[in-house]
Amino acid sequence: MAKALEAALELFSTQGYGATTMREIAERSGVSVGNLYHHFSGKEELFQRLLDEYWERLTDPELGLNRVFAQADFPDDLEQMASAIEEVVRDNASRIQLIYVDVIEFGGRHIRAFYESMPDRFREAYGERFAARRAAEGFGVPDPMVAVMVAVRWFFYFFTVEQCFGVPMHFGMSPTEAVEEFIRLLRYGILPRPAPAGAVDPGGQAHSHGGDTAPGR
Repeated sequence: MAKALEAALELFSTQGYGATTMREIAERSGVSVGNLYHHFSGKEELFQRLLDEYWERLTDPELGLNRVFAQADFPDDLEQMASAIEEVVRDNASRIQLIYVDVIEFGGRHIRAFYESMPDRFREAYGERFAARRAAEGFGVPDPMVAVMVAVRWFFYFFTVEQCFGVPMHFGMSPTEAVEEFIRLLRYGILPRPAPAGAVDPGGQAHSHGGDTAPGR
């Protein structure tokens, strides 16, 4: 029933759940309505299956983004994280649109559990590494666990608006510039302070001691 799932994904992501019928899905996939009901109890099972497939992709250890998480080098790996998330959004744009369909038509019923479990997944990936780095005074005052979740959610938001909504300049600058500015903000903050010796900002400029303040525009 792979063709039925493909047809359902196209229809749900372009015209919504309520406006899509099982007959349309059957016709688009080239199967009979009876055969479709033989494999799926109804539209909602198809909808849930499509979201489950997306969650499976997101939690696959071989996914590039999960390799970034496994290294737990935040915030030194922000460039790699941004690139990996851009790839996820590009490869799963239609499935990401289903999240918005679920929010609008179901009040988030099908996606709630996945997002509620997100803090546990981040603690599993980063907890030990962050605790060791904090003990070595490698972090400032803000909670690095909150910071890494903010970074991931921002990158997903940014690339979703860019690729799914078709608005690449929604920060008033090119996507590359916007990502660089966000990385600079997350690494150095917005209040003036000396940057770490030898630190390199996303634009490639090295910083040293001697009164340099955090880069910004």
